[in-house]
Amino acid sequence: MKNPTQNAAYGGPGWQPRTQSLNDEIGSVWAECGIDSEYMPLRKVLLHCPGPELAASLTDFNAVQMLAPLDMDLARAQHEAMAQAYRDNGVEVIDLGHPGRPTPNQMFMADVFVMTPAGAIVARPASVVRAGEERWAARAIAGLGMPIVASIGGHGTFEGADLTWVTPRLALVARGVRTNDAAFAQIAAILGTFGAEAVQVDLPFGTMHLMGNLRLVDADLAIGWPTRLPHRAVDALRANGYRVEWIPDEDEAKLGYALNFVILGPRKILMPAGCPITQAFYERLGITCVTIDISELGKAAGSAGCLTGILRRDLRAGSIHHPAAAGRV
Repeated sequence: MKNPTQNAAYGGPGWQPRTQSLNDEIGSVWAECGIDSEYMPLRKVLLHCPGPELAASLTDFNAVQMLAPLDMDLARAQHEAMAQAYRDNGVEVIDLGHPGRPTPNQMFMADVFVMTPAGAIVARPASVVRAGEERWAARAIAGLGMPIVASIGGHGTFEGADLTWVTPRLALVARGVRTNDAAFAQIAAILGTFGAEAVQVDLPFGTMHLMGNLRLVDADLAIGWPTRLPHRAVDALRANGYRVEWIPDEDEAKLGYALNFVILGPRKILMPAGCPITQAFYERLGITCVTIDISELGKAAGSAGCLTGILRRDLRAGSIHHPAAAGRV
């Protein structure tokens, strides 16, 4: 009888150990995905075009965490126009599909997951109204062949719009009404496996997400909301070479979501139309502004940034996660 230790199945000759890291396998075993910055060229996004679920806003908009009733046809048309704006700017748009019974807030895809350099962290939204939305994001991401590196569990609550990549080795994670300490501890451990540090920053009471108070538009330029961005966040940004500029008009930020934009690439953004003071300010900073009318969707308490789940950006040249550094081609 043949000694089983001579068989490859038992570790004998012919056994091929898996020596590459998960990061090394992106692009071969796994589909291309991941980010390690907020500003490198955007390649792929996950969207959900709203449908009949928005009818809940007509009955009691506050009960479903919205600001006013929505015109469903107009909201859908504006969302479709946003998706086309991405395509026009070279970004691949992936549709979530049609969950069995989507919640009214399912369209806010930035909240239900966040990308690391080597796959997704599935979030756990903080309110009962949004419980379970993350399941559909997880299904879509897995279906695309992208790895899911972790899901927030236990009593942790976390929404993806509360995490911002400052450098490939540093992310800010906001604690507030949407993300709690239990989730932060999990995220810090997850990022540690990629050689990255998570820095916790507290949001002022009455604010929603870090995304609404901070955007990084280039390797050395951040845009912030002066009365809402925590000192610790500003300290971390400046320590890593960022100049922090402050939005010029709080009314446009509050009513027009002027800071709730998506970075298409270094100093190029997709932003809500109807914010002329802020747009002119961005343009003086050398930022190219692609504008879209998504005012109806704003009645649901979010805008372009909230609506967009980021699946893939180019990784930073020289990054520890870059294909060249990992030995991938």
